[in-house]
Amino acid sequence: MVVKKKEKGKVKKEVKKKKIVKAEEGGMDLDDAFGDDEDVTYAESKPKKVKKKKEEDLDEDDSGNEVERGSSSVDFGEIKIKDSKPIAQLKRGDKIRIDGNECEVDEHSMLMDHGATKEMALDVFDKNDKDYQIRYFDDQVERTIEVYELREIMYIRKPVKKIEW
Repeated sequence: MVVKKKEKGKVKKEVKKKKIVKAEEGGMDLDDAFGDDEDVTYAESKPKKVKKKKEEDLDEDDSGNEVERGSSSVDFGEIKIKDSKPIAQLKRGDKIRIDGNECEVDEHSMLMDHGATKEMALDVFDKNDKDYQIRYFDDQVERTIEVYELREIMYIRKPVKKIEW
């Protein structure tokens, strides 16, 4: 609101400040409501529903389902390696056999540099255009080598017994 005052021929304008009153929302926040109460109990969570599958569905889903779920029942074991040259020298077009299945190298790349060691990946594919990824650390190939199969959009670890190149 603007008020005009006249003093000896001069016009002064004064602006009066309006007080803004903040309206209370009503109620309390949780900290205030339970601030003094130490023995507050909450409701128990609902039990998870388990869906039962029919026997027919189980037979269809059996192909590698243990690997997908990350179940500990799958024993990956040790992979036997038969190499004709160092794995670091593999390049695009080289052939690799994974458990007797012949694959071709698409790309050899570094996933991550850990300073003292590098995590490497070989992207390979077979004649049916199934994609696989062979991961290893460059300083401990025999101990760290793992094979992953691309399913939909994720690489799922695959149990393998033998790799040769």
